[in-house]
Amino acid sequence: MKKRLALLAAGLLSMAGGASAATATIPDIPYTRFQLPNGLTVIVHEDHKAPVVAVSIWYHVGSADEPTGKTGFAHLFEHLMFSGSENHKGTYFQPFEVAGATDMNGTTWFDRTNYFETVPTTALDMALWMESDRMGHLLGAIGQKELDTQRGVVQNEKRQGENEPYGRVDENVLANVYPANHPYHHDTIGSMADLDAASLADVKQWFHDYYGAANTTLVLAGDITLEQAKAKAQKYFGDIPAGPPVPRQQPWVVPLGADTRGVQHDQVAQTRITRTWAVPQLGTDDAVQLDLATTVLGGGKTSRLYQRLVYQDKLADDVSVGISPFALSSRVQLSVDVKQGVDPAKVEAAIADVWNDFLAKGPTADELERAKVANLAGFVRGLEKVGGFGGKAVILAEGQVYRNDPEGYKKDLERSQQATPASVLAASKKWLGKGSYTLTIMPAAPGFDPAAEDKAVVGLPKAEGRPAPVMPAAKSYTAGTSQVDRAKGVPPVASFPDLSFPKLQRGKLKNGIEVVLAERHTVPVTQVQILFDAGYAADQGRKLGTASFTSTLLNESTSDLDSVEVARRKERLGAIIGSNCSLDTCAVALNALNAELVPSLALFADVVRHPAFKADDIERVRGQWIAGIAQEKTDPTGLALRTLPPLLYGKQHAYGIPFTGSGTEKAIASLTAEDLKAFQRDYLRPDNARILVAGDTTLDAILPQLDAVFGDWTPPPSAKPTKNVGTVAAQPKPRVFLINRTDAPQSLILAGLLAPSTKAKDALDLGIANGAFGGTFTSRLNMNLREEKRWAYGAQSMLSDAQGQRPMLFYAPVQTDKTAESAQEILKEARAVVGPKPLTDSEIAKIRAQRVRALPGSYETTSAVLAAMSGIVIYDRPDDYVQTLKARIDAVNRTSAEAALSAVMHPDSLTWVIVGDLRKIEAPVRALNLGPIQVIDGDGEPVKSSK
Repeated sequence: MKKRLALLAAGLLSMAGGASAATATIPDIPYTRFQLPNGLTVIVHEDHKAPVVAVSIWYHVGSADEPTGKTGFAHLFEHLMFSGSENHKGTYFQPFEVAGATDMNGTTWFDRTNYFETVPTTALDMALWMESDRMGHLLGAIGQKELDTQRGVVQNEKRQGENEPYGRVDENVLANVYPANHPYHHDTIGSMADLDAASLADVKQWFHDYYGAANTTLVLAGDITLEQAKAKAQKYFGDIPAGPPVPRQQPWVVPLGADTRGVQHDQVAQTRITRTWAVPQLGTDDAVQLDLATTVLGGGKTSRLYQRLVYQDKLADDVSVGISPFALSSRVQLSVDVKQGVDPAKVEAAIADVWNDFLAKGPTADELERAKVANLAGFVRGLEKVGGFGGKAVILAEGQVYRNDPEGYKKDLERSQQATPASVLAASKKWLGKGSYTLTIMPAAPGFDPAAEDKAVVGLPKAEGRPAPVMPAAKSYTAGTSQVDRAKGVPPVASFPDLSFPKLQRGKLKNGIEVVLAERHTVPVTQVQILFDAGYAADQGRKLGTASFTSTLLNESTSDLDSVEVARRKERLGAIIGSNCSLDTCAVALNALNAELVPSLALFADVVRHPAFKADDIERVRGQWIAGIAQEKTDPTGLALRTLPPLLYGKQHAYGIPFTGSGTEKAIASLTAEDLKAFQRDYLRPDNARILVAGDTTLDAILPQLDAVFGDWTPPPSAKPTKNVGTVAAQPKPRVFLINRTDAPQSLILAGLLAPSTKAKDALDLGIANGAFGGTFTSRLNMNLREEKRWAYGAQSMLSDAQGQRPMLFYAPVQTDKTAESAQEILKEARAVVGPKPLTDSEIAKIRAQRVRALPGSYETTSAVLAAMSGIVIYDRPDDYVQTLKARIDAVNRTSAEAALSAVMHPDSLTWVIVGDLRKIEAPVRALNLGPIQVIDGDGEPVKSSK
């Protein structure tokens, strides 16, 4: 292997000189584990880089523990845990929002239910009080009203998932891969019938059976000491009963005895083939070997299946293979998006050819080494966060809950590094040569009833030999006496830590390109972003989609390297290079390991400066792109984002385009290499670029390295174009546009207005007002449609950033039979907030406090710092913008917020786009008299109304 992974730093990853990835030192996450007398397991990891603590609580119960007739119950209960507790009535989110918590949520999966938040260090007592109150004092706060509310929310979450393309696939796969008596036979969200049948007695029994202290792991990671953790854990959780012993589900791997098949129809634009194998559970050597095998088979452009199906035979637009590791049994799944007009049988024949060759010969040494580098580099990058959906708290919790070993990750990395082509081949032959389930998802014909097909999916019969659940060894747990007077309520958070944000440094390359640097010495990684003043808005006067398409082609071939070699070199370096556009800018970014920074920068510069725009690459990406546009038109949100902006801005405006940036099929079909070269010449040029750098480097170090690869880059002789982002007059009256999506289980409501630029002086005032109206969980809009009415999984209003007028959007996926009523409630809330029910001082104070107090936790990662730097550059903000945010947010009051919102919020000038089954929603929506109604198609063109 020509290049090797070398990460040098601070207890994360190091390598002896000359070593390959296979002999790298394993990353270390130092921790201490202890147990309270009541059986609660506590894990502490100290990381003092930011004044925040990640709190992660894992209950060892999930959908695998649900008895027959109670599917979806674990997830339903997770929602109930956010309804309040005996000593804190009302939504659980409220005190956390005020305290500035970040990364706050809860999730349920087969084998666990977890709850997490990252809070300022000074808010840790509040967080632990809240978590312990619902663990030990919940049932008195849960009644029939709370159960009915969360049942409705969960059912709308299920509808929302099924309303997305391929949204019913997982349920089908599980039913046909695992026997009927396997704990993984049903999906986590469960069935509508079982959710309807859940009773209050069921809820209370579930809490009693599974939510005891001895079935729980608490991880505290961040700015905390072991002594503090021990005292606080005992104080807040020590008096909670251990709970009854919980029977442990045992691993049960049941490979299919033969290959089986199924066909599913859905509102999709493209045939997709999935093939699934049941394989060993996480923590096993075979699971690690199969992880490497799946990377070689389908882990990206250089993988064998991608090479064969996409590059060579041109049968597919995309292909991937991966392993999903779980505690009882894992799944390996292949997924292929079949190119339009191609016979799926030809695709399957090519897959079989590649698969059989791999099972005969195994991976090459180079393939395996690149897979190891990619896996290890990805793991190291994930160590920058202390919590959230990933990060160090999750790694430690997973190891403890699933394996009774917080360092289980080390064993997996060791196995991965020691893997050989022979060991990967042996595991692959053992498991990937067994029976599998192939599901072909095909576009549904008009009038197709998905409910009828779902009833036909019965899955496999029961299998013999299921291991009986094992009761843990008998232990004597003793709960202590309470050290907390809970009658006093939630502990107040009296002070908050100050924000720490690196001072921006500026320099210039020899050719005048400006470089902006933020030093961040947390992990041995440097991130570089070249920012061009371009974006979707630069499509004006060109074929729609040109900006994004050109940006994507940058990441293909260069003058000297074909696209596969570019991808291989990135893998060998452990580097990530990507390119994309937004509304106003295009960017090319590098995330490089410091030990390979020089060669990574050389490859990065080659990609930026010397794109080849080869015909083969253009045609391959064009096919994928057009297929992607077709997929957007089968997705309710994609449809709305394609159609609403041209209605808001007008088709002659630079922003009057699909906000997906993908353009139109006709435009993409006509793009030529000359079109791409012209865009590059006009916009992707050194005199239109700024370089942003964040990470483990200094200005003195990075400037010469950048000069070496970009310093001689000269602009073309032609002048830079000027984008025409004009001002659009407000709509004088409301308009309603309906898009039909027959048999949709939900309707998608997207309504919009135009607001001033992100650069506007009152942008902060408007943002805070929007937070109170619809931008947070406890906002008026969400509490109405989700918590009070139970018509939506969530509803929100949002402000998209833009250099010109930006859109203010109201977004609500709602159940079909409440479409008109939901639109009416959105309109009612919009009218009230600028009419009889203006925002209050307390509402503004809540959002203001949340924004300020969230600052210390908002810039924990280098990526977050880089994003803030981008905002400073794009919107002409001062270099100390982040450091001075607190003072400017504190200056926002109800009067200024109300004025900013009133200038934008014109409820009777809303432009509505509603996507749903018009047979069911058109008449009720018309009866609302929201405004003139027009039925349009996925391109925004008028169609004949059904009325």
